[in-house]
Amino acid sequence: MARKKLLDKNSIIELIEHRSEYRVDLQKKARALCDDCYGKKIFLRALIEVTNCCVRNCYYCGIRAQNSFAQRYRLTDEEILECCNKSNALGFKTFVLQGGEDAAFSEERVCELIEKIKIAHPDCAVTLSLGERPYKTFRAWKEAGADRYLLRHETASPKHYECLHPKEQKLSARKECLFNLKSLGFQTGSGFMVGSPFQTVQNLADDIMFLQDLNPQMIGIGPFIPHRDTPFAHFAAGSTELTLFLISLLRTIFPNALIPATTALATLSSTGHEDGILSGANVIMPNVSPLYARQKYELYNNKKYDGDEAAENLALLKNKISGIGYEIVSEAGNYIPPDKYRSVR
Repeated sequence: MARKKLLDKNSIIELIEHRSEYRVDLQKKARALCDDCYGKKIFLRALIEVTNCCVRNCYYCGIRAQNSFAQRYRLTDEEILECCNKSNALGFKTFVLQGGEDAAFSEERVCELIEKIKIAHPDCAVTLSLGERPYKTFRAWKEAGADRYLLRHETASPKHYECLHPKEQKLSARKECLFNLKSLGFQTGSGFMVGSPFQTVQNLADDIMFLQDLNPQMIGIGPFIPHRDTPFAHFAAGSTELTLFLISLLRTIFPNALIPATTALATLSSTGHEDGILSGANVIMPNVSPLYARQKYELYNNKKYDGDEAAENLALLKNKISGIGYEIVSEAGNYIPPDKYRSVR
């Protein structure tokens, strides 16, 4: 059954264009809704960047296939499993295997990785973020034990999508993958960039309308940040202020969603994690990749991978989060369906 839309497109545009009038009240409502569902808990995801090889040529991405300056790598299965072991010892209960769309991470290889991770850590969740794949591959990964899948749609406007991607990449294919993932029972994550080149308020409204159609369990948004070796190198970064407002808006529409305070937000603002949480986010994804990989998995300029963004500095992150009244917990942090909690609405 399709989810009833809480907001129409014109209402979304009105809220964004006049956000200074709504920001404070919306932020309070967003935080109250999240607290009502998840309490004061902030969930961790151990981010493992398994490969920066990619067949795609998204114009905004630093690991695009045509970037000849990128220093390519692929983690071995042993390196990935060691990342899982180390992060679990630190208290992480979700592992996120993220990478470019790389044929080296085949259906069979990823199935074997999932199975090995689940045997070693049966109380942990496995999230994949490996791009667009055929339905049968998604199904095989789900059957192998994967719990979640992240696949941001980036923009739901067909014309805007064409501005950000080569003609062989189709928005329809991306959307089909997302609906396939939901049909297979994945906790499914989508999202979009804020302030990407040529983006309009109407595009942002289209994004939120699409998310209302998809009704994902996870929603990730972050400000666009340019990369020096892409066609968008000279475009300005997106707005953290608008990103935070949209986090609050999305929380009010999807009160039970898992919404991260993203690395991009933390890259542009030293208080990105805290501001994201106070705006309605409830997930942080510290980097647990080998140091050499973190430096090479450069989606955009100056991508943060140290300080409170690094798993090694978990104590620093916990102190910052406790300072705003929240607690980082050692739990898988699964999505809670609407019928499983009492809403304050």
